[in-house]
Amino acid sequence: SDGGRFLVLPMDGSHWLSMRPLVEKLSKRGHKVVVVIPEVSWQMTVAQAYTGKTYPVSYTLEKLEGSL
Repeated sequence: SDGGRFLVLPMDGSHWLSMRPLVEKLSKRGHKVVVVIPEVSWQMTVAQAYTGKTYPVSYTLEKLEGSL
């Protein structure tokens, strides 16, 4: 049987760190996974396990780091 299709819209930081292993496991099981990623991010990157779609944001990495 064919795998399912998933659209993942995670938050950057700990939310993504918790979700990434699940996304990778779904991909290994034959599911097609698309992860929506902001252009400016700490940990979120495109990987072979899933398709990444980026979107523009109005902040820089320096502003993101300064907000914490």
